[in-house]
Amino acid sequence: MIDKIKLIEGELSVKEMPEFNIGDTVKVLTKIPEGDKVRLHPFEGVVIAKNGSGVRTTFTVRKVSFGEGIERVFPLYSPAIDSIKLVFSGQVKRAKLYYLRGKIGKEAKIKPAVKAEKKA
Repeated sequence: MIDKIKLIEGELSVKEMPEFNIGDTVKVLTKIPEGDKVRLHPFEGVVIAKNGSGVRTTFTVRKVSFGEGIERVFPLYSPAIDSIKLVFSGQVKRAKLYYLRGKIGKEAKIKPAVKAEKKA
């Protein structure tokens, strides 16, 4: 039974996904069926949480639209996700950024990630 689950998970995790972490701003393009056509709907925001492992991994993205906070949970390997683009890499000290729910404006800003410089 467990071998069958691992076999199916192995087939599904073939999809290439970019490397992103908590605090990064990402743009997720999801496929929305409209009649006989499929359009791509962008959702851009800060990754505030990652849950699960393997094929069952989900991530939560938060954005503020017209003063209202919107959070959406995406399964990482969902066929409904067309692509994930890393817009901005942020530096945070927490695994879950739920505290951003109570912040507005500049308080909710995340510092840019400091890249390690190579020493010669």
